Amino acid sequence: MPQMKIWKTRPTYFALLEILTKKGDMTDDDLFNALRDEFEDLGFKDFNELLLKLEVSGKIRTSSMARGKRRIELVQ
Repeated sequence: MPQMKIWKTRPTYFALLEILTKKGDMTDDDLFNALRDEFEDLGFKDFNELLLKLEVSGKIRTSSMARGKRRIELVQ
């Protein structure tokens, strides 16, 4: 019998905001790995779309650090 997946009770954007609240500013790689611990099926494309939605809505701010690295911070 195939393994059944259970729906998550928290949306990914809520978990992302909660991680940033607890740990503070993070790089995109660290934040992605922290989200992957809870949401195993989250891809990097989905993660980038999530970051874009939260940045447009004014919840987070992203800034470039080095080539291919971004700093994600929570807007207070």
